[in-house]
Amino acid sequence: MRPIRSAIPALLASAILATSLTGCQFGAPEEESGEIVIGADLELSGAAPQVGKAYQRALELKVEQLNESGALGGRRVRLDVRDNKFDPSISATNIGDFTADPAISGIIMGSCNECAIGAAKTVKSKQVPTIALAPAGDVAAGADREYMFKLGPNARDNVGAIAAELRTRQIETVALLHTADKYGEEGAATLANELVGPEEDATDVPILAKRSVKVTDTDVSQAVGALVEEEPDAIIVWTPADQANLAIGSLRSEGFKGQVFFDAVAAADLFIGNSGRAAENTTMVFTQTMVIDDVIATTPAKAASKQWFRDYTARFGGYYGYSSFAADALQLVVDAAVRAGGKSGEPDRARIRSLLETAETDGLSGPIRMTPENHSGLMPQALSLLVARGGRWRLAG
Repeated sequence: MRPIRSAIPALLASAILATSLTGCQFGAPEEESGEIVIGADLELSGAAPQVGKAYQRALELKVEQLNESGALGGRRVRLDVRDNKFDPSISATNIGDFTADPAISGIIMGSCNECAIGAAKTVKSKQVPTIALAPAGDVAAGADREYMFKLGPNARDNVGAIAAELRTRQIETVALLHTADKYGEEGAATLANELVGPEEDATDVPILAKRSVKVTDTDVSQAVGALVEEEPDAIIVWTPADQANLAIGSLRSEGFKGQVFFDAVAAADLFIGNSGRAAENTTMVFTQTMVIDDVIATTPAKAASKQWFRDYTARFGGYYGYSSFAADALQLVVDAAVRAGGKSGEPDRARIRSLLETAETDGLSGPIRMTPENHSGLMPQALSLLVARGGRWRLAG
């Protein structure tokens, strides 16, 4: 397909004004030429193909826009996409191939937590900067993470937003449905500390019951039924989108009349689909990109986000919430590769890593700030509360 021409002016403005890494203007020296090659290890089949394919679409659209914009001078971006089938062993093979290729400037990984955590030692030993879109905090925190970064909502920030809303609504008791994986366990522990933990500012909302489900489960009705039996005022659903929609259907079948909160991982399509009517008034924590058509473009960054929303929707016939993280990850790697320089076909990957580690940008997803101490750069200010109204997500309030 031909590029969406209307995107180019806004894209170029956002590249210059909203996505510089450390205060220097984006741009490649005119004499430089050649490719910026980026590997993408995504879940295109297996447990989460919808998410992986949304990432692939976003990456390919962003590459097309950058190459058509002329902002890279004589250079072009090329994407090498591999399917990991949501299997850490296949992902490890993909990462091994990418890190063995001297032309690769960086790697973008998808939503598989175990895949990204397992890749940390390899990308460090081979010195290939990598941005993962997986949600677990362990992806970018701890040992062997010098070359591993993470882009997306963080559990602690999601919990903070949910807890504040529980206080506002004077909700007295909750129950929790979460996945039995790294991110689900992180969410359960963080919620326990925030709601009923020892901290002086704990919300003091008892968690009456918790139930976990496997990421691959296609039936969550038994777990939901057990939570409803405890008669909480609200139920927090900390699962990917498909399971969150299943939970909504089960809650309706159980006759649950309380309030429902989704963690950011539940974000998927703008229109809620089969659970639309049952999901009415459900609250979700996510970035404003999901509802950017409700937002007035008061800054260049917001204008760029609105344009991205229009371009993605026009190209693919709908919008997927997490697409902006993939686009921002690619922009970060490209910006760093341009500034880092290096011989043709031999990117300076150590310099790219150093630039990523100090990246500051107002991206499509919101403000992003990386530091040597924090490789998970999405700022809490990027998150908002969304509410399901009329079968789609809207800005709450």
